[in-house]
Amino acid sequence: MKSSRSLFLCVALLCVALLGVALYLQIVEEMLPCPLCVIQRYLFAVIALICIVFAWLPSGAVRTGAGLGLLGALGGIASASWHLWTQAHPGISCGIDPLEASLNTIPTARLIPLLFKADGLCATPYPFFGLSIPQWSLIWFVIIALLLTRCAFKRG
Repeated sequence: MKSSRSLFLCVALLCVALLGVALYLQIVEEMLPCPLCVIQRYLFAVIALICIVFAWLPSGAVRTGAGLGLLGALGGIASASWHLWTQAHPGISCGIDPLEASLNTIPTARLIPLLFKADGLCATPYPFFGLSIPQWSLIWFVIIALLLTRCAFKRG
């Protein structure tokens, strides 16, 4: 149980740190988040919340928590992959469209617009340490998925 708790807390801390990096890029580097960026932010936040909650539940809930977190990570992999596909095909846009309008009406977008309001275009390939933002998101979602898969299927 102790190792599962540590893993959940580390994954939660990682997700919060990634959200912090997203805010840095948005505020300091002026990289506006697109609707798919915001969806990925929601998924990082959901994974963090799941991991925090299940870190403190009894050991019988470890697999459930890891499974729920894994579902969030798989959703993030799908979202980041779609984002990369959108960037590779400039004719396709997820920018100013119904997705942005619907995302910006979610209560969290109104309560915390700095983190959850979509203003950018998905086709903008913001570089960060040699990779685009969705490439970094995909890498981190895969790492989180591997960690939570290991936790979900660990014996004992």
